Amino acid sequence: QVQLVESGGGSVQFGGSLRLSCVASGSGFRPDVMGWYRQVPGKQRELVASITSGGSTAYADSVKGRFTISSDNAKNTLYLQMNSLTAEDTAVYYCKGRSGRGAYWGQGTQVTVSS
Repeated sequence: QVQLVESGGGSVQFGGSLRLSCVASGSGFRPDVMGWYRQVPGKQRELVASITSGGSTAYADSVKGRFTISSDNAKNTLYLQMNSLTAEDTAVYYCKGRSGRGAYWGQGTQVTVSS
């Protein structure tokens, strides 16, 4: 059984930084791509950043230059470094992993940016 567990969310002031982590567990889980999504109440969940098993990354336009996605395969951990945070970044952030066995989501971690 695959489990993804996010951590690192919290409250931060405008312009601050946070680093989210997502630890993956489960025998034989070899994701083709991992990603960070976010969702605010009343809106659809949106892709923030993704990284393939080959290390290729992609970002939403709204976070380019501020957020960095990375992974540590030895630790089965996905990261999202978030800098220059604004109120528009306030959301629940979810980790997602996709492999040949299917797609898996974490439970989410709240990020709140205050002015």
